[in-house]
Amino acid sequence: MREDVEALDIKDVTANWVNAAVLARQIDDRIKALADLSDTPLFFGRLDYLHAPGAARAEGAGGERFYIGRRHVHDADGDPMVIDWRAPVSQPFYRASRKNPMDIGLRRRFGYTGGDLTAYEDEHLSDPGETAATSKLLQQEIERPRVGPMRDIVATIQPEQDEIVRSGLSGTVCVQGGPGTGKTAVGLHRVAYLLYAHRERLARTGTLVIGPNRSFLHYIEQVLPALGELTVQQATVDDLVAHVEVRGTDEAAAAIVKGDARMAVVLKRALYSHVTLPTEPVVVVRGSRRWRVPAYELEEIVRELLARDIRYGAAREALPQRIAHAVLVRMEQAGEAPDDRVQDAVARNSAVKAAVKALWPAVDPARLVLRLLTDAEFLAEHAEGVLDEDERKTILWARPARSVKTARWSAADAVLVDEAADLIQRTHSLGHVVLDEAQDLSPMQYRAVGRRCTTGSATVLGDLAQGTTPWATRSWAEALDHLGKPDGAVEELTAGFRVPTDVIAYASRLLPHIAPGLAPVASVRENPGFFEVREATGTADTVAACAQLLGHEGSTGLIAADARVPALAEALTEAGIPFLAPGEETTRETRLTLVPASLAKGLEYDYVVLDEPRAVVDGEPDERTGLRRLYVALTRAVSGLIVTHTAALPAQLAG
Repeated sequence: MREDVEALDIKDVTANWVNAAVLARQIDDRIKALADLSDTPLFFGRLDYLHAPGAARAEGAGGERFYIGRRHVHDADGDPMVIDWRAPVSQPFYRASRKNPMDIGLRRRFGYTGGDLTAYEDEHLSDPGETAATSKLLQQEIERPRVGPMRDIVATIQPEQDEIVRSGLSGTVCVQGGPGTGKTAVGLHRVAYLLYAHRERLARTGTLVIGPNRSFLHYIEQVLPALGELTVQQATVDDLVAHVEVRGTDEAAAAIVKGDARMAVVLKRALYSHVTLPTEPVVVVRGSRRWRVPAYELEEIVRELLARDIRYGAAREALPQRIAHAVLVRMEQAGEAPDDRVQDAVARNSAVKAAVKALWPAVDPARLVLRLLTDAEFLAEHAEGVLDEDERKTILWARPARSVKTARWSAADAVLVDEAADLIQRTHSLGHVVLDEAQDLSPMQYRAVGRRCTTGSATVLGDLAQGTTPWATRSWAEALDHLGKPDGAVEELTAGFRVPTDVIAYASRLLPHIAPGLAPVASVRENPGFFEVREATGTADTVAACAQLLGHEGSTGLIAADARVPALAEALTEAGIPFLAPGEETTRETRLTLVPASLAKGLEYDYVVLDEPRAVVDGEPDERTGLRRLYVALTRAVSGLIVTHTAALPAQLAG
């Protein structure tokens, strides 16, 4: 299939060089989408239908057989050999059961080792004499060691995951899922499915995956290309709101107030305070004639634009045309016959321009936010009844900046600038947005994401128990409201496919203290995993635990409180153990990653050494946030976990 595309000759089929360039780009993208992946088979399943799908079920009519794979594959004649996992005919591979066989006589799973077919497993779903059994191949695929970036899960999607993956484009879905429930994979596979089912529409409107940090995005970046989807953008929230250079940080109290949705009210008040009602008429001179628009009529125009509640910038652009229209009415009353060109000329008249500048001046969003954060009187005026005096003092800068460029903007300030920019000019909306690790966003950050999908839909992924910011989400209903999607459906995944039973049971001791309303994850893995808590005498014992786990196949992560990372890096170097930073790809020679606890969210390793749980908790502004950070760190292991500590363990871990 790839060779056929490479052999295409477009010399005589394009009208001009522009068409040729566009077609060449499309061919190049198609070639990239058909790239071979090492050790990745083209099919992983087979479905034998009792009857041909869609055909009348006549007596004695035969069924049909389909091979299911990551990509559609056809032969030289164009006949399908492998059906894309997203096609409707593939759905029973994920949904069929003995209770509801969906007209499937046989479902076959194939097992591979290094790209070679080594096993297969059959289920005769319509045979009442065959008893149900746990799929060994499914378990092996779930428990296969993790090396390198995140991979697709098309061979192991479970029925409850498949329902979310195949949900429609028009609706927003929020997925609450504990560690190892596959929520990130579900979100990415939903994007792949939507691109398959609504390709033309999403090609026009665009799709975006938003992650918590660059390390996380690097970890997941190969999943969609492996499924042939190359057009999905990836970004962090900070990338989306990068109107100003972020060089400063906020105290937690200031960040909480700046992230509060009430700031949107303050910003809107401050912006529209620039609009003033006219006290003088506008006089337009054209040739020997003077046309006068009185102040009361100008006031009506301004008030009408304010009442329409359109964007500040759109209203400012409409104002000169509205004034010009009032002039044209007077011209027509005087017997003239002006046309649209005359109206445009009047709108550009110096008197009209001067009036617009005075009544509805241009406002720079960054300058507006800068004034709010540095001018106590301006902030007090527009935050009256919204923020109390203590809250206003909390967000005021101690040292006023001279200009937008020299200001030490924080991440929360950048979100405020983005809100102001949207009040002035509407933000471009995409067809679908996936927001991962959403529980850590502030209300104002949710609003920033929501602006990117006002005309589209969203997939929101997160775990309330893993919220590790002081402003972490309290409920998904509240989050969806701030996102502008109050009707979004909330789905919960509780079956854990990644974290071993013993590890998730230990981590779940923290749930009553960090998220009392959430049900603990129930691991479906047959392998209980390796788990041990060791009392250590120093960093040497932690390094020894890493060396022990590196004796196993797969990746190893050493997770520690951010403040302890330099000392552990030095100890690993002295011991001659090479290591990577989060986001760097593991190799056969280097399989250990040293992970600051603040960057552990969303990552996974076959084996994990967790250094000093007490230090992880103490590294956060408050105990609840610290315990949530610890919960995240404890649940990064796929096959085994060793906890090393010299200080006493947090009391909440006591069994």
